[in-house]
Amino acid sequence: MKGVLIACTVAFVVHLIPLFLPRNMPEQELAMAKAIPDAVQRAQVLKKLKENPKTRGEHLRAGAELLMEGAPLDAYELAKEAERLEPGEVETQLLLARVCHGQRMNRCEEESLARVAELAPGDARGALLRADFAERDGDLAGALKAVEEAYGKEPGETGVGLRYGRLLSAAGRGEEAIQVLKKLEEKLGRARIWVEEGLVRVAQGRMGEAKELFAKAVEEEPGLVMGHYQLGMAAYRVGDVEGAEEALREADRLDMSDMRPLSALCEIQRQTGRLDDMRATRMDLERRFPERMDAVRSACRTP
Repeated sequence: MKGVLIACTVAFVVHLIPLFLPRNMPEQELAMAKAIPDAVQRAQVLKKLKENPKTRGEHLRAGAELLMEGAPLDAYELAKEAERLEPGEVETQLLLARVCHGQRMNRCEEESLARVAELAPGDARGALLRADFAERDGDLAGALKAVEEAYGKEPGETGVGLRYGRLLSAAGRGEEAIQVLKKLEEKLGRARIWVEEGLVRVAQGRMGEAKELFAKAVEEEPGLVMGHYQLGMAAYRVGDVEGAEEALREADRLDMSDMRPLSALCEIQRQTGRLDDMRATRMDLERRFPERMDAVRSACRTP
């Protein structure tokens, strides 16, 4: 009961915050808008930002973010106003590119990304955003080209290097992918890189090599969950059912919040005709993930 009272008090105080902010301040409009679930009504509040002399670009960008879902054209208006106020701000151009892509405003999207490259030639975010758009549209070649550009700008950025290596692998350029991934060993450690190399070998259909790499990874770092999971998957593909089950159960033991190891084990049990074991795994999934029953039913389909 005491916990409920505390939670209610906190919620009440949070909703009172806008009342204590100085009147006619952009922060007040933003706070009020966040409390409004309806996008149209939220837009009516946020449009006032354009008329407020105290409004800065950061306020307009925050308002546009709140309108991306439900009122994208109003989000566009706020982003354009932010551009007018602060024409040299890279953050505004990145936001405009996202808004315009969502509305299929191709010319606007391209102009915004070109402006990012002009304002910050060494900033990889514009290229990475272009890669996001390409991947969303199923354009692997376009995504790879964009990430390659980003990698050229920030070769030392771990996330960019990983993404570049994975896309090279997806494009069938596995040996190049491994060379890129090896350069990340100092930052990520040998075990993590062996897992990434193993995934490249999986994509090439070289399952025996992949299994060896995953095994080396978990020997080097026994707590590496993804290493055990991928070892289990590779073991099954080379016919080692017992090894697959052992690795998947270890992955599950190390991270019981992830349903993938047990889901994979369930599928292996189904394919090998061990229906009693499969039902037991299904019951374990249902017990552990009661809030995700649809996902459980999809991942572990009993006869």
